[in-house]
Amino acid sequence: MVGLLLLTLRELRARKVVVGLFVVATLVWVVLAFALQLDVVDGSLAGARLFGQDAGASETLVLDGDGRPVIDPVTGEPMTEAAPPAFGGSLLESLVFGAQTFVAGAAYWIGILLALFATGGLVASLVERGQVDVLLTKPLSRSKVLAGRLAGVWVVMLALTVYLFGAVWLVMSIKSGIWNPRFLLAIGAVFGMFAVLYGVVALVGVWSGSAPLSLIATLALLFVTLVLAIPNLADQVSRVWRPLVVGLYAVLPKFGSVGTSLVPQLATGQPVASLTPLLSSLAFGAVCYAGAFALFSRKDY
Repeated sequence: MVGLLLLTLRELRARKVVVGLFVVATLVWVVLAFALQLDVVDGSLAGARLFGQDAGASETLVLDGDGRPVIDPVTGEPMTEAAPPAFGGSLLESLVFGAQTFVAGAAYWIGILLALFATGGLVASLVERGQVDVLLTKPLSRSKVLAGRLAGVWVVMLALTVYLFGAVWLVMSIKSGIWNPRFLLAIGAVFGMFAVLYGVVALVGVWSGSAPLSLIATLALLFVTLVLAIPNLADQVSRVWRPLVVGLYAVLPKFGSVGTSLVPQLATGQPVASLTPLLSSLAFGAVCYAGAFALFSRKDY
């Protein structure tokens, strides 16, 4: 099994797309390191510039009890006041948490899709005539053959996620002096949801032997989960379709809910409202992997 894992790692290295993902991750934290310039004096933010532009505190209108703007009697202009930091605390913390949330969101919504495209064909290629025949002649069970291929993908994607999040965390922490270790917990959510979607890739890939079909099926499922995540969707459809909508939402992965709620909460250190969307998604992924292993062990090659 270890040999198959190493073989998968070499195959992934040969795919320039995977190397490109590491290059993109490097560019993200390098650009962030140079773009965000913080002037910290005695632990307080004296000035901040993002891409050369001042990133000062925004202002909001001062409203009276009736919700109308208060007029300055001297200037005759509406009065304003500094808006509170977006994530509470100081402006420095708000900037750091904001940058970390942006990176976590980009890794979740864009990084997972890029990783699927980079690795989606590996399972289908495993069951191709010629390659699968050679592998099955080895003194290994079929479950170990498939597990070795999947483990290679997981190792690379986990290493990529840890590298991106770890580098961003170190850069932001060293430059600002604000250490937010809970940002690293978002690694588990991002990698976990990638593993869930890759379970669909594995199941369809083993069943069909087609890399394009496995990716199309995964993207179709992803689209359906995003539609099901629309607030109060069940109340907006007819009663005939309502049980189907509710049932699908309960069974399918909660990709949208995890991305809009759990990942930002972990990235900013806020209290986590619920782990149910992530846990139910992991359960769905486990079922997909179980189906892939069962099908691979019984399929005639």
